[in-house]
Amino acid sequence: MKPFAYVRARSVEEAVEAYAAHPGAQYLGGGTNLVDLMKLGVARPAALVDVARLPLDTVDELDDGSLRVGATVRNSDLAAHPLVRDRYPVLSQALLAGASGQLRNAATTGGNLLQRTRCPYFQDLSKPCNKREPGTGCGARDGVHRDHAVLGHSPQCIATNPSDMSVALAALDARVELYGTDGTRSVPVAEFHRLPGDHPERDTEIRPGELITAVVLPAATAKAPSAYRKARDRASYAFALASVAVLLRVTDGRVAQIGLAFGGLAHRPWRARLAEEALLGAAATPPAFEGAVDLELDAAEPLRDNAYKVPLAHNLALEVLGRLAPTPVGS
Repeated sequence: MKPFAYVRARSVEEAVEAYAAHPGAQYLGGGTNLVDLMKLGVARPAALVDVARLPLDTVDELDDGSLRVGATVRNSDLAAHPLVRDRYPVLSQALLAGASGQLRNAATTGGNLLQRTRCPYFQDLSKPCNKREPGTGCGARDGVHRDHAVLGHSPQCIATNPSDMSVALAALDARVELYGTDGTRSVPVAEFHRLPGDHPERDTEIRPGELITAVVLPAATAKAPSAYRKARDRASYAFALASVAVLLRVTDGRVAQIGLAFGGLAHRPWRARLAEEALLGAAATPPAFEGAVDLELDAAEPLRDNAYKVPLAHNLALEVLGRLAPTPVGS
């Protein structure tokens, strides 16, 4: 075990100051991902800044009707929150589809956003991995890649983002609030995670030392019909082979509001902008849904062993869109 310093922060400001004072530091929330990576030797922080006890553990309704979810709210508590279940059911469903009850009781909102890929090449120090050690190569590309990306990948990395929660947040137009030495800012969840490009070691757009303080769920997507569906190798405690989060509001038979995001297909939650543009204002019919989803997934570049993900994601999206669309009168 590599020795490391430990600081228990008492405020957001103190946490950021402690991070800056300890080069090589990392923030510690629930620890459900970071501690595992430390045990494997993948993460070797010089210091842990414990933020788990900061006063960021509430879900608050803002004046404009949006919900502000503190970064240390536990996944179980967020999934069960009455306002989340009532206004944003897709988020509650996505959280309950991820991990075990014990892990959801420990994992935090901020930590879920920052969890790293479960690619076995990333987690195995004996294997090449550009994400873990830039310049060593991507062992998965010519190796075992059944679970890997079909959208947005690069020659440097084909890993996928493992978060269920982030997929729902992307479809909901949620934003991440950040605090750092330069003050506060917010970033759309759909843009928070990066595609790998030439720098797969950079998972997110977070700046060095910045701390996630909250996620804001907008009023504009509240109460719209929404749902999450996930396909996995076993019934529980497994990461998505493919998943879909859908928000669909239909008025007079036409799509008035649409949010569509895929999980398990890319380095980040994949916001299906092409499909959304095709559907907005269109008739809410199975042919329109199929054409829009096909348009989005035409960009897929499957590898030798993961082409099955494209029809899988296609069918998941059509099932959820069809389920959320109101049945035409007289049908």
